[in-house]
Amino acid sequence: MTEPLIYEMGSPGRTAASLPALDVPESSLPQDMLRGDLPLPEVSEVEVVRHFTRLSQMNHAVDTGFYPLGSCTMKYNPKVNDRAVNLPGFANLHPYQDEMTVQGALLLMYELQQFLGEISGLPAVSLQPAAGAHGEFTGMLIIRAYHLSRGDKKRTRVIIPDSAHGTNPATSAMGGYEVVEVKSDARGNVDLAALRALADDTTVGIMLTNPNTLGLFDEHVREVCQIIHDCGGLVYGDGANLNAIMGIVRPGDLGFDVLHMNLHKTFSVPHGGGGPGSGPVCVSKALADFLPDPVVGRTIEGFYTWVRPTKTIGRVKSFHGQFAAMVRAYVYIRMLGAAGLREAAENAVLNANYLMAHLKDVYDLPYDRTCKHEFVLSGSRQTAYGVRTLDIAKRLIDFGIHPPTVYFPLIVPEALMIEPTETEPKETLDDFIAVMRQIAREAEQNPDLLHSAPHHTPVGRLDEVRAAREPILRWTGKGNTSSSGS
Repeated sequence: MTEPLIYEMGSPGRTAASLPALDVPESSLPQDMLRGDLPLPEVSEVEVVRHFTRLSQMNHAVDTGFYPLGSCTMKYNPKVNDRAVNLPGFANLHPYQDEMTVQGALLLMYELQQFLGEISGLPAVSLQPAAGAHGEFTGMLIIRAYHLSRGDKKRTRVIIPDSAHGTNPATSAMGGYEVVEVKSDARGNVDLAALRALADDTTVGIMLTNPNTLGLFDEHVREVCQIIHDCGGLVYGDGANLNAIMGIVRPGDLGFDVLHMNLHKTFSVPHGGGGPGSGPVCVSKALADFLPDPVVGRTIEGFYTWVRPTKTIGRVKSFHGQFAAMVRAYVYIRMLGAAGLREAAENAVLNANYLMAHLKDVYDLPYDRTCKHEFVLSGSRQTAYGVRTLDIAKRLIDFGIHPPTVYFPLIVPEALMIEPTETEPKETLDDFIAVMRQIAREAEQNPDLLHSAPHHTPVGRLDEVRAAREPILRWTGKGNTSSSGS
């Protein structure tokens, strides 16, 4: 039975609430606030509850199934962190309170700054940025301010590897810089010869993800940093893939000058559903004075207070950042400790290599070397049977598995980027291996099965290009089942 939309439910006069008679004079709403063309449904409470509960059950989530979405670290988030966030002393704070009344919150922020500085090897930290891309932009503004403070105005170009996240070139362009691409070598590293040819006195720096989006740790990362430093540039680290190396290696020790961290990827803050994200920025001592205003400091007397860096780039976020995300990350770090963080990273790497080893004989593996937290397969072998990566991804949905990232990174044709994370047990990984191998067989024996997948979802395969270009943004009644609005 097809369940009706909420606009198709109910009957005239039905209501979800029964209010007492007014004991004050009734007043009409201003007419300019009312819409005459808004036929709201008249439904009971149970109909409302069932409708929204049913919608929630249509969604895939890490709490309901495997979510191997590469590059985004969609790992399980411990529920104790949510309990901590909802403690009244955190949940009921207001950012304009006098700092003497929020010493506990400031202590948490101060210690989180210290923790992130220790984990990154970059001691000065701002918690303000609201997401990874926002952290990137903040980091590039800091680099820009550093060069300008030295009177160095000729630096106009940012070098970005061809395996970079798409936000990296966008961030550089937003900062007013020219983007210059550097190619990867045959093993998935930055090509050192190509980098040397590009690095000169116009180089602002490089935006480097390590491990990169191929899931590979750059074997020449120290040389990359040295080349950039030798020409006077700075090294920006995209910390989206920190889940592979936290507690094992510190980017600051490798030569990075700036790094953003995705609290909503690595440190158990819920990821997806619109946020909130959090992308703190860590910098070297030489760049500490340029951090956004303010950061949390501690007085000699032991009080926590707001501190304005002397050469600050200014505020980048209203109030002081996503405080709820900070609480979750703080609890996560305190519960695991240094040894636990390292173990989480090691298990993430172990799980990814386990999957890769069991799938590389049925899918192409462009870079056959030990991966970190994720790896990239190619569906190129399956194209011989008329099956593309998109078909493989859609077929996975039939098995209750969220598809991996597809068609990224761009340097791998028919890319499938898979990240199991550290939180998945071996049984889940084995089930995923069995499903992926079954899909590989189906691609050869029954490709039409993949072309029409998914088959067991509330909505079948959509025309995604049309949905993006011609979205239907409002309900128009029964029969509104076009491919872009279903």
